[in-house]
Amino acid sequence: MSDAIGFGIGVLVVAGAIMAAVFGGRVSSLLRVPAPALFLAAAAVCALFLPPIGRSGRQLGEEIVTVALIFILFDGGMNIGWRRFRSAMGSIAWIGVAGTAVSAAALAACAHFVFGLGWQPSLLLGAALSPTDPAVVFSVLGGKEITGRTGTILEGESGANDPVGIALLTSLVAATGSGLDALGSGLLEFGLQMVVGAAVGIVGGWCLSAMARRVRLDNQAMHAVLIAAGAALIYGAGSALHGSGFLAVFIAGILFGDVRAPYRREIDQFASGLAGLAEIVAFIVLGLTIDLRETVQPRDLLVGGVIAVVLIVVIRPVLVGLITLPIKLDRGERAFVLLAGLKGAVPILLGLFILDTRRPDAELVFAVIFIVVLISVVLQGGLVPWLAGRFGVPMRTAPPRPWSLDVRFSEEPQGLHRHVIAAGSTADGRTIADLGVGDRAWISLISRRGRHLPVRNTTRLQAGDVVLTEIDEDASLTDLFDAPDS
Repeated sequence: MSDAIGFGIGVLVVAGAIMAAVFGGRVSSLLRVPAPALFLAAAAVCALFLPPIGRSGRQLGEEIVTVALIFILFDGGMNIGWRRFRSAMGSIAWIGVAGTAVSAAALAACAHFVFGLGWQPSLLLGAALSPTDPAVVFSVLGGKEITGRTGTILEGESGANDPVGIALLTSLVAATGSGLDALGSGLLEFGLQMVVGAAVGIVGGWCLSAMARRVRLDNQAMHAVLIAAGAALIYGAGSALHGSGFLAVFIAGILFGDVRAPYRREIDQFASGLAGLAEIVAFIVLGLTIDLRETVQPRDLLVGGVIAVVLIVVIRPVLVGLITLPIKLDRGERAFVLLAGLKGAVPILLGLFILDTRRPDAELVFAVIFIVVLISVVLQGGLVPWLAGRFGVPMRTAPPRPWSLDVRFSEEPQGLHRHVIAAGSTADGRTIADLGVGDRAWISLISRRGRHLPVRNTTRLQAGDVVLTEIDEDASLTDLFDAPDS
């Protein structure tokens, strides 16, 4: 009986902690502090009163956070979708790879020349802090509507450079030899991970989409579970083939994002809830692995604080800013993208990888990573709404829409489509009559900010409107509602 009581108390504590964390989102909105910062800080404080977590505990934490990132990246890719990603694909790939490389090199140079760290720990520190973090970015931008390509680039970059940063660090750790030989070995490993990961993601995304459209299960709720398991399978396949499993699952999520499939709403809701829970778990687990008594030392605070300032004020806006010059953005949008690149769970996870190597200065590197992440999440994350207003980037909080009107079909409804009007599209700012769709299509429903609008020829459409259309099988209205490729 005592074992049952102990187990029950454990379940009570864990469930209570998760419920408190879920309500933490409300607290973060009141304090204007991003929820990940609250989870991370609260868990780190709680760790002071718990027995120290040894090497095996850290490894378990790494594995839990890795699984959490699978669902965070997959859901993030689904939210972007292929249509949005296609409009900014070149920009995302460029800043995701080149921006990460520049950040890593600049951070390594700062750590080596300013603070006298050896090149090896400096390079590891640069690689760990180079990627922006999808868990924080998706959390901060979640529930926000950003007009134009800015939000797509920010979300896409955080999803793309996350696998790049992880592959870069693991390549450096696994590099053999010294000097140019080690550099060549690391670059070869990095290239292999990127190519294999992308290939597995494309094939896996296509297979997942085909499976979602064709498989019929007796229990409709299991369709969402099947897709989540498929995302984990894609990560596993990518990693088993010596590729980047994170890149594979992110690409698969993008390709699956716009697929019309049975029970799609249930799939989206399950993936969103799973990603939200994964975000909470990731930051709580990472916080519990941190020993504040050893991490928050005067030297660590000095090095971490200076590197955070250099990263936020110099490296990201100036050096990475030069990388973004080929990207077509106005001045305000460019400044917002550069200043809203947040650090989070991934750098801390990479810091745990560095600790496991037991290299000299590993403890210092991990402490600096934690301090930089904490400053980035609290300072930059809290300023994101203000930065959007300061630089003229339209951002608004999407109001909750708890009510829905659902119609079920036993067969796929041919010709019935749901569109979201993109800013700058042909339909943006025009009346229904101006669209000139004639007899080939019929607009049956318009929703604006959760309110139903009457469908009349004089009704003027706006970016963000949700439009339900019924068209002939050989017709398409996609060009009217999507943003022009650029």
